[in-house]
Amino acid sequence: MSLILGKEYCKIDSNGRFKFPVALKKQLQPEDDGRFVIRQSIYSECLELWTYASFYAMVEKLQKNLNPYKPEDRILLRKLTEGNIIELDTNDRLLIPAEQKSKLSNTKDIVLTSLGGNFIEIWDYDKYNQMDGTGSDADFVALASEKLGGLLEEENK
Repeated sequence: MSLILGKEYCKIDSNGRFKFPVALKKQLQPEDDGRFVIRQSIYSECLELWTYASFYAMVEKLQKNLNPYKPEDRILLRKLTEGNIIELDTNDRLLIPAEQKSKLSNTKDIVLTSLGGNFIEIWDYDKYNQMDGTGSDADFVALASEKLGGLLEEENK
């Protein structure tokens, strides 16, 4: 599985395709054969782009931990595995399926940003800037201190 890091700005053409940035493509592993899974985020107003191998591994974990015969688990399985397989074309472009492209506010400008390295979020440029601009630097520092402040100390014990 690939660990993909970075933030890139892209343009979507009239057919819903965007060029997958070279900086991100260089981070793909051999098992990442140009196939991806794209799905609507359940947490944010963006899309998630997973390598096929990473998505497959996540689905395997879900299948081991959720029981499809329990209604609550079935809902989670359905929602978390809902996605479309897409592939890089010969020009390193990815086509965003129409129903998912509509989540991007018919924009031509998008932001690709990694989330923990597991997958890439695809944001409408304006929505990303609104989301990224919420709160002050002081708010971020306070949150980081609260959530991460003791992390290194615990590792060194």
